[in-house]
Amino acid sequence: MLFLFQRKRPPVAAAPSPAPALDLPKGLLRPESAASLLATPRRQKLLEYIWQRTSLSRKQFVTLYRTPLERYAELVQQFPASESHHHAYPGGMLDHGLEIVAYSLKLRQSHLLPIGASPEDQAAQSEAWTAAVAYAALLHDIGKIAVDLHVELADGNTWHPWHGPLLQPYRFRYREDREYRLHSAATGLLYRQLLDRHVLDWLSGYPALWAPLLYVLAGQYEHAGVLGELVVQADRASVAQELGGDPARVMAAPKHALQRKLLDGLRYLLKEELKLNQPEASDGWLTEDGLWLVSKTVSDKLRAHLLSQGIDGIPANNTAVFNVLQDHGMLQPTSDGKAVWRATVTSTTGWSHSFTLLRLAPALIWESGERPAPFAGTVEIDATPAENDACMSAPAPTVSVNPAQGGQEPPIWEGDSTTIVSPPAAQPVPDVMEDLLAMVGLGESAGVGQDAEEFLHTPAPATAATSIPSPAPAPAPTPGSSATKPSGEQFMVWLKQGIASRRLIINDAKALVHTVNETAYLVSPGVFQRYAQEHPEVAALAKQENQQDWQWVQKRFEKLQLHRKQPNGLNIWTCEVTGPRKSRRLHGYLLENRSLVFAEIPPNNPYLALTQEG
Repeated sequence: MLFLFQRKRPPVAAAPSPAPALDLPKGLLRPESAASLLATPRRQKLLEYIWQRTSLSRKQFVTLYRTPLERYAELVQQFPASESHHHAYPGGMLDHGLEIVAYSLKLRQSHLLPIGASPEDQAAQSEAWTAAVAYAALLHDIGKIAVDLHVELADGNTWHPWHGPLLQPYRFRYREDREYRLHSAATGLLYRQLLDRHVLDWLSGYPALWAPLLYVLAGQYEHAGVLGELVVQADRASVAQELGGDPARVMAAPKHALQRKLLDGLRYLLKEELKLNQPEASDGWLTEDGLWLVSKTVSDKLRAHLLSQGIDGIPANNTAVFNVLQDHGMLQPTSDGKAVWRATVTSTTGWSHSFTLLRLAPALIWESGERPAPFAGTVEIDATPAENDACMSAPAPTVSVNPAQGGQEPPIWEGDSTTIVSPPAAQPVPDVMEDLLAMVGLGESAGVGQDAEEFLHTPAPATAATSIPSPAPAPAPTPGSSATKPSGEQFMVWLKQGIASRRLIINDAKALVHTVNETAYLVSPGVFQRYAQEHPEVAALAKQENQQDWQWVQKRFEKLQLHRKQPNGLNIWTCEVTGPRKSRRLHGYLLENRSLVFAEIPPNNPYLALTQEG
């Protein structure tokens, strides 16, 4: 597609050579060329960072990115991004524009776009989506110079940005009657100043992209889907960074973080645990056009694997897991948009059975040379649609658990997918943010190449080496995971290892373990639910005794007699939780011996207090 942009175009118009500063009347600013405006070390670093995130040759980068960025620079000149809020200094608009493009491209790397398309279509549209994200970010505040500012030229005439770049000295002031948010609607006046018809012709050829881009250009972010979300997140990150906040927390929304974890988890399961193409009962079947996985089996095992890796907030309800997988573009939907298919599998031996299945593109899991041989039998889609219901997914039973019980907050997977959620304070900033934070903070780790200055002015024909990194392989199960038979003793091993490895956080708002009265306090039923979720085989054992899975674990724990009882003989202790905004109660067990789970005893949680004393 990029051949469309190989034709020569007129260079970006440069402002007249500046006269000596002494000739400039007081209060006027002299317009500068793009080369001059972008020549500061920090802006050079931002440009280099943007180029590295595009995976284009430098020649292609000039056409698709540098030219619009130069046009933007010459249009916004020394204007601030706001009068008294963020980037409220000369040149703030240019800095904010470069920052938000950099942030948005970082976020874009964590999304497979368009969501729900096949891997082949996503690959074919990749460059168009990346460019659209950058343009949407760059243009999101451009309307401010049209409606928030009054710009007067040296000859006394009023300048409007649709006149083109400033060509004579100017002064500006903020309009007292300006209307908040009007700048979003004014973007449509100016986007043609930055994007030429060839770029728009190219982007308009992708309907799934074109519609959300038009919504963004009209300021209607609520209709722009993931494109609007990326721009909003990147904008907040740039603002947070300039105001002294933490852009990592702004950008660490669940969506982009979970997508990679989901993919890693599925690849791990298909390599290590799931059985494909068996002559009779199997976990899944690979055909020429799809990978079909038994919905309940893959949901249970994916949940257990992610929890064993310390990833919190996994929905206990399989339907919610299906929705998450579908929202992140991991599943191929049915004709009516559902995640779950009903199909009959028939092997060459004559065995046949009807299942509810999830359908994935094989290319999502395997490289071209790694793909296993296809199933020798058939997978025939049934006309009767399947509901996204866990109980229909396989013959094995499932027990739904409310993950919000036990005093925990609702998991991030089950909230509004468009909500920006900061990670819990006790969790580390994701590694993927380090280079971006270094870049915006001008740290040494942001190191721009030695040819940054040459790149800014004279691009070379080399190809960018940076691309979306391949996911790291998932680690093998730790001792005490689902490979060991569930029991009360195994629960205690799992608990101690989880705390030591920080897979189980303590003394946090979402924690299942707290330090109370110099010992461990286990939140019930939350901690037993978590163990059962990581060990799906508990469900079958619990069914034999007509119990819920977490109740089965809890009973095995009680039989160990490792907990402290109240004077009246009750097992459960109540804690009053007092926070800055609300109070509530937790119920749980106190361990007799703190060394059973803590190598070193942490300080007591100051927000928890027993309501009964032993």
